[in-house]
Amino acid sequence: MDFQSYFPIWNKLTASQQERILGSLMERKISKGTVIHNGSMDCTGLLLVKSGQLRAYILSDEGREITLYRLFDRDMCLFSASCIMRSIQFEVTIETEKDTELWIIPAEIYQSIMEESAPVSNYTNELMATRFSDVMWLMEQVMWKSLDKRVAAFLLEEMSIEGTDQLKITHETIANHLGSHREVITRMLRYFQNEGMVKLSRGMIEITDAEKLEELNDM
Repeated sequence: MDFQSYFPIWNKLTASQQERILGSLMERKISKGTVIHNGSMDCTGLLLVKSGQLRAYILSDEGREITLYRLFDRDMCLFSASCIMRSIQFEVTIETEKDTELWIIPAEIYQSIMEESAPVSNYTNELMATRFSDVMWLMEQVMWKSLDKRVAAFLLEEMSIEGTDQLKITHETIANHLGSHREVITRMLRYFQNEGMVKLSRGMIEITDAEKLEELNDM
Protein backbone atom coordinates (compact mmCIF):
# COMPACT_ATOMS: atom_id res chain seq x y z
CA MET A 1 0.00 0.00 0.00
CA ASP A 2 1.13 3.55 -0.68
CA PHE A 3 1.63 6.57 1.56
CA GLN A 4 -1.75 8.05 0.68
CA SER A 5 -3.47 5.02 2.24
CA TYR A 6 -1.54 5.42 5.52
CA PHE A 7 -1.76 9.18 6.04
CA PRO A 8 -5.11 9.63 7.86
CA ILE A 9 -6.04 13.10 6.57
CA TRP A 10 -4.72 12.76 3.03
CA ASN A 11 -8.11 13.57 1.49
CA LYS A 12 -8.29 16.81 3.49
CA LEU A 13 -5.17 18.20 1.81
CA THR A 14 -5.32 20.36 -1.29
CA ALA A 15 -3.83 19.04 -4.52
CA SER A 16 -0.89 21.42 -4.08
CA GLN A 17 -0.23 20.22 -0.52
CA GLN A 18 -0.42 16.59 -1.60
CA GLU A 19 2.07 17.30 -4.36
CA ARG A 20 4.50 19.00 -1.95
CA ILE A 21 4.44 16.06 0.44
CA LEU A 22 4.86 13.43 -2.27
CA GLY A 23 7.66 15.47 -3.85
CA SER A 24 9.68 15.56 -0.63
CA LEU A 25 8.73 12.21 0.90
CA MET A 26 11.52 9.75 1.74
CA GLU A 27 10.97 6.02 2.19
CA ARG A 28 13.42 4.03 4.30
CA LYS A 29 14.03 0.43 5.31
CA ILE A 30 15.82 0.38 8.66
CA SER A 31 17.34 -2.59 10.46
CA LYS A 32 16.40 -3.59 13.99
CA GLY A 33 18.35 -1.77 16.70
CA THR A 34 19.08 1.38 14.69
CA VAL A 35 18.78 4.79 16.38
CA ILE A 36 16.95 7.00 13.89
CA HIS A 37 16.47 10.11 16.03
CA ASN A 38 18.51 11.36 18.97
CA GLY A 39 17.45 14.39 21.00
CA SER A 40 15.84 17.75 20.33
CA MET A 41 18.77 18.99 18.21
CA ASP A 42 18.16 16.20 15.73
CA CYS A 43 15.22 17.28 13.55
CA THR A 44 14.73 14.09 11.57
CA GLY A 45 11.24 14.84 10.27
CA LEU A 46 7.88 13.21 10.88
CA LEU A 47 7.93 9.43 10.79
CA LEU A 48 5.01 7.37 9.52
CA VAL A 49 5.45 3.66 10.14
CA LYS A 50 4.58 1.42 7.19
CA SER A 51 5.58 -1.80 8.95
CA GLY A 52 7.73 -2.71 11.91
CA GLN A 53 8.09 -1.30 15.41
CA LEU A 54 9.74 1.77 16.94
CA ARG A 55 10.53 2.66 20.53
CA ALA A 56 10.68 6.21 21.89
CA TYR A 57 12.62 6.59 25.12
CA ILE A 58 14.45 9.11 27.29
CA LEU A 59 17.84 8.75 28.92
CA SER A 60 18.68 9.93 32.44
CA ASP A 61 21.94 11.63 33.43
CA GLU A 62 22.97 8.31 34.98
CA GLY A 63 22.44 6.51 31.68
CA ARG A 64 19.18 4.74 32.57
CA GLU A 65 16.54 4.43 29.88
CA ILE A 66 12.76 4.40 30.15
CA THR A 67 10.33 3.80 27.32
CA LEU A 68 7.81 6.59 26.70
CA TYR A 69 5.77 4.83 24.04
CA ARG A 70 6.05 2.48 21.09
CA LEU A 71 4.97 2.95 17.50
CA PHE A 72 3.48 0.32 15.21
CA ASP A 73 2.05 0.13 11.69
CA ARG A 74 0.32 3.39 10.65
CA ASP A 75 1.56 5.29 13.72
CA MET A 76 3.03 8.76 13.28
CA CYS A 77 5.92 10.12 15.35
CA LEU A 78 5.94 13.88 16.00
CA PHE A 79 8.82 14.19 18.45
CA SER A 80 11.27 13.23 15.72
CA ALA A 81 10.45 16.68 14.29
CA SER A 82 10.55 18.62 17.56
CA CYS A 83 12.06 21.62 15.75
CA ILE A 84 8.58 22.50 14.45
CA MET A 85 7.30 22.73 18.05
CA ARG A 86 9.43 25.54 19.44
CA SER A 87 8.05 25.43 22.97
CA ILE A 88 8.67 21.70 23.36
CA GLN A 89 12.19 20.41 23.83
CA PHE A 90 12.04 16.67 24.42
CA GLU A 91 15.33 14.81 24.50
CA VAL A 92 13.69 11.75 22.99
CA THR A 93 15.60 8.94 21.32
CA ILE A 94 13.84 6.76 18.77
CA GLU A 95 15.13 3.37 17.71
CA THR A 96 13.81 0.43 15.73
CA GLU A 97 12.77 -2.59 17.79
CA LYS A 98 12.18 -4.62 14.63
CA ASP A 99 13.18 -4.26 10.99
CA THR A 100 11.05 -1.30 9.94
CA GLU A 101 9.81 0.37 6.79
CA LEU A 102 8.73 3.98 7.19
CA TRP A 103 8.20 7.27 5.43
CA ILE A 104 9.87 10.52 6.50
CA ILE A 105 8.12 13.84 5.88
CA PRO A 106 10.70 16.66 6.09
CA ALA A 107 9.94 18.92 9.04
CA GLU A 108 9.97 22.14 7.03
CA ILE A 109 7.45 20.77 4.50
CA TYR A 110 5.08 19.54 7.19
CA GLN A 111 5.37 22.78 9.14
CA SER A 112 4.55 24.92 6.10
CA ILE A 113 1.45 22.82 5.36
CA MET A 114 0.42 22.81 9.03
CA GLU A 115 0.52 26.64 9.07
CA GLU A 116 -1.89 26.89 6.16
CA SER A 117 -4.15 23.88 6.76
CA ALA A 118 -6.60 23.70 9.67
CA PRO A 119 -7.12 19.92 9.26
CA VAL A 120 -3.36 19.28 9.46
CA SER A 121 -3.02 21.61 12.44
CA ASN A 122 -5.91 19.91 14.25
CA TYR A 123 -4.55 16.45 13.47
CA THR A 124 -1.12 17.47 14.77
CA ASN A 125 -2.60 18.84 18.00
CA GLU A 126 -4.61 15.65 18.52
CA LEU A 127 -1.53 13.54 17.93
CA MET A 128 0.50 15.65 20.34
CA ALA A 129 -2.22 15.34 22.99
CA THR A 130 -2.22 11.56 22.56
CA ARG A 131 1.54 11.35 23.05
CA PHE A 132 1.43 13.57 26.13
CA SER A 133 -1.33 11.34 27.47
CA ASP A 134 1.00 8.36 26.96
CA VAL A 135 3.75 10.16 28.88
CA MET A 136 1.41 11.16 31.72
CA TRP A 137 0.18 7.57 31.99
CA LEU A 138 3.80 6.43 32.22
CA MET A 139 4.52 8.95 34.98
CA GLU A 140 1.55 7.65 36.95
CA GLN A 141 2.81 4.08 36.56
CA VAL A 142 6.31 5.00 37.74
CA MET A 143 5.10 7.08 40.68
CA TRP A 144 2.21 4.99 41.99
CA LYS A 145 2.57 1.42 40.72
CA SER A 146 4.97 -1.07 42.30
CA LEU A 147 7.67 -2.60 40.12
CA ASP A 148 6.26 -6.13 40.30
CA LYS A 149 3.01 -4.89 38.77
CA ARG A 150 4.87 -2.92 36.11
CA VAL A 151 6.96 -5.97 35.15
CA ALA A 152 3.81 -8.11 35.00
CA ALA A 153 2.09 -5.53 32.79
CA PHE A 154 5.13 -5.33 30.52
CA LEU A 155 5.30 -9.12 30.07
CA LEU A 156 1.60 -9.27 29.25
CA GLU A 157 2.00 -6.43 26.74
CA GLU A 158 4.95 -8.19 25.09
CA MET A 159 2.98 -11.41 24.86
CA SER A 160 0.16 -9.53 23.13
CA ILE A 161 2.52 -7.72 20.71
CA GLU A 162 4.49 -10.84 19.76
CA GLY A 163 1.54 -13.22 19.74
CA THR A 164 3.39 -15.84 21.75
CA ASP A 165 4.03 -16.78 25.37
CA GLN A 166 7.72 -17.40 24.61
CA LEU A 167 9.42 -14.02 24.66
CA LYS A 168 12.92 -13.61 23.25
CA ILE A 169 13.95 -10.74 25.48
CA THR A 170 16.77 -10.06 27.93
CA HIS A 171 16.52 -8.79 31.48
CA GLU A 172 18.57 -5.76 30.39
CA THR A 173 15.99 -4.91 27.73
CA ILE A 174 13.15 -5.05 30.24
CA ALA A 175 15.13 -2.85 32.61
CA ASN A 176 15.64 -0.30 29.83
CA HIS A 177 11.92 -0.23 29.05
CA LEU A 178 10.95 0.26 32.68
CA GLY A 179 13.71 2.60 33.83
CA SER A 180 15.11 0.05 36.27
CA HIS A 181 18.35 -1.91 36.76
CA ARG A 182 19.03 -5.32 35.25
CA GLU A 183 19.79 -6.84 38.66
CA VAL A 184 16.45 -5.65 40.05
CA ILE A 185 14.56 -7.06 37.07
CA THR A 186 16.41 -10.38 37.39
CA ARG A 187 15.40 -10.67 41.06
CA MET A 188 11.79 -9.87 40.17
CA LEU A 189 11.70 -12.43 37.36
CA ARG A 190 13.16 -15.09 39.64
CA TYR A 191 10.39 -14.34 42.10
CA PHE A 192 7.85 -14.71 39.26
CA GLN A 193 9.47 -18.04 38.37
CA ASN A 194 9.24 -19.27 41.96
CA GLU A 195 5.56 -18.32 41.92
CA GLY A 196 5.02 -20.34 38.72
CA MET A 197 4.22 -17.35 36.49
CA VAL A 198 7.24 -17.60 34.18
CA LYS A 199 10.05 -19.94 33.22
CA LEU A 200 13.46 -18.39 32.63
CA SER A 201 16.20 -19.48 30.26
CA ARG A 202 19.03 -17.65 28.48
CA GLY A 203 17.57 -14.87 26.36
CA MET A 204 14.05 -16.27 26.80
CA ILE A 205 11.12 -15.78 29.17
CA GLU A 206 8.23 -18.20 28.87
CA ILE A 207 4.90 -17.06 30.32
CA THR A 208 3.56 -20.11 32.13
CA ASP A 209 0.62 -18.53 33.99
CA ALA A 210 -0.74 -15.42 32.26
CA GLU A 211 -3.81 -15.36 34.49
CA LYS A 212 -1.64 -15.05 37.59
CA LEU A 213 0.29 -12.19 35.98
CA GLU A 214 -2.99 -10.46 35.15
CA GLU A 215 -4.19 -10.90 38.74
CA LEU A 216 -0.95 -9.34 40.00
CA ASN A 217 -1.26 -6.46 37.54
CA ASP A 218 -4.86 -5.79 38.58
CA MET A 219 -4.25 -5.87 42.35
